[in-house]
Amino acid sequence: MATATNDADAGESRADGACGPRDAADDRSAAAHLARNLAGLRHARNLTQDALSRGAAVPRSTIANLESGAGNPSLVVLVKVAHALGVPIDELLASPRAMVRRWPAADVAFRVKGRGVTIRDLVPEPVPDEMMEVLDFAPGAAMAGTPHLPGTREFFTCLDGRVNLMVAGERHALAAGDVLAFPGNLPHSYQNADALGPARGVSVVVFAKAGV
Repeated sequence: MATATNDADAGESRADGACGPRDAADDRSAAAHLARNLAGLRHARNLTQDALSRGAAVPRSTIANLESGAGNPSLVVLVKVAHALGVPIDELLASPRAMVRRWPAADVAFRVKGRGVTIRDLVPEPVPDEMMEVLDFAPGAAMAGTPHLPGTREFFTCLDGRVNLMVAGERHALAAGDVLAFPGNLPHSYQNADALGPARGVSVVVFAKAGV
């Protein structure tokens, strides 16, 4: 009877919050998920540990510890790092299966620019030094482009229809499948060449790095 009582007491102790083998394994698993997810997200955004630490306003050693699986971050640190990466906290802690994320079309933000041009992000997550957008042109639609810093490179791919792209006063007629690359600091504008049908294209802007 004494042995049974001792076993029950031990069970109660674990249930009351003592850290048993299963708890330790869960902690190690969470740290491993955080380490893998953090490193993967950082590399996908082409960020060094120094750059991420500056963006998150935490020491670089903190990032290094988290990626080694040795860190035990506070909620404040997790919020800062997640914000710097442009992801929710649960994506930092998720198991591998949860790394897949789906955005319903209705959840992808869009805006209207110029006369009848609808713009939405091609990639709903931030991509360092790049901007990728899908442009939908109503019949006869037109809009002016935004000049960027010297050294910026822009690429426009016509997916459907016909789009006239004016760069520094020169007209470039693009049909489906055509791609035009041009310096992003030059004045430019877009126009659907068809007054009766829609057109669509993808714009990729590779920004010049500051100080380069």
